Amino acid sequence: MSKKRILFLGETYRADAITWMNGLREFGDFEIVTWELKTSSNGFHRIKRLFELTKAILTIKSIIKKYNPDMVIAERTTSYGYLAALSGIKPIVIAQQGITDLWPHNSPLYILKKILQDYAFKKADLIHAWGDVMENHMKESNVDMSKVMVLPKGINLDYFEFKNSDDDTMIDAIVTRVLRPEYQHDLVLKAFSIVKQKNIRFKLTIIGDGTELKKLKSLAKELGIENEVIFVGKIDNNDIPKFLEKANFYISTPTTEGVSSSLFEAMACGCFPIVSDLPGNRSWIQQKVNGILVTIENEFNLAEEIEWAFQNNDFTKKAIPENRKFVEEHANYKINMKKIATTYHDLIKSKSTTE
Repeated sequence: MSKKRILFLGETYRADAITWMNGLREFGDFEIVTWELKTSSNGFHRIKRLFELTKAILTIKSIIKKYNPDMVIAERTTSYGYLAALSGIKPIVIAQQGITDLWPHNSPLYILKKILQDYAFKKADLIHAWGDVMENHMKESNVDMSKVMVLPKGINLDYFEFKNSDDDTMIDAIVTRVLRPEYQHDLVLKAFSIVKQKNIRFKLTIIGDGTELKKLKSLAKELGIENEVIFVGKIDNNDIPKFLEKANFYISTPTTEGVSSSLFEAMACGCFPIVSDLPGNRSWIQQKVNGILVTIENEFNLAEEIEWAFQNNDFTKKAIPENRKFVEEHANYKINMKKIATTYHDLIKSKSTTE
């Protein structure tokens, strides 16, 4: 029997997309053909991307004719999900990437995005909610919840090994989010400048690249913490565990959050999480039980909680192994991707029996 072929519509460079596709190849023995938009979704590029979106279906149709895929999957309900719904392929699987995918809420394109999303929801045979917070939005959008699969892709625990640091003499913190304004790295730097004023020793490792890099380097120097902050830059995803295993605190302060694989990775490696108090994080973090939730856009609150976590070593040491256990039970890539791959095969089989 020939391999089943999937057309994947989405940005193939993203870590989430790579995990998704690799899992389907490994546990579903799928062959995957990919296509993605060329224009960035950031800033002034959004209008240009919208025009590209209107012409994309013709390109996708030619790919379908050439490869004859058995199903189509797409990330983001407002762009690739809409294209999947127009493709003519069945079954259609779409994944909501953020809490709503209708972000930012003040966008002039909000109404159009809502129309595209509603159409994609209606046409999809299966809709992925990577966490409960996404499921809530779908309910509010009157989605047929019998089509919704609530399950994170998970992370590969073979790579993210548990290393519980015994060094409690200093804060060894890490940030692994892309350097864009919405991730508020400036807030983290300001908080650590306050921590330094308390004469607490620390090292802050920032992994990633983005539009804010130059600005953040200048800010670190301005705050007098340039000797404590290490900007690693963009690295291969397979190298991230080496840095996580050396750190004892994971910091992440975005203004919006869906289901963060970065958080799972940090929890798996033994980093105590201090993250934004957002619905997406509350699904996994209970306040001062297995992590700390901090107020958005408040460096004083963040600094205070970093100091509290450092001084309450007994608390953090107890939470860290529990977090590893939680990830093993709820975000294990091998278990979750097997379930997802099996579901896809069932969808294809169901489609073939009804034709």
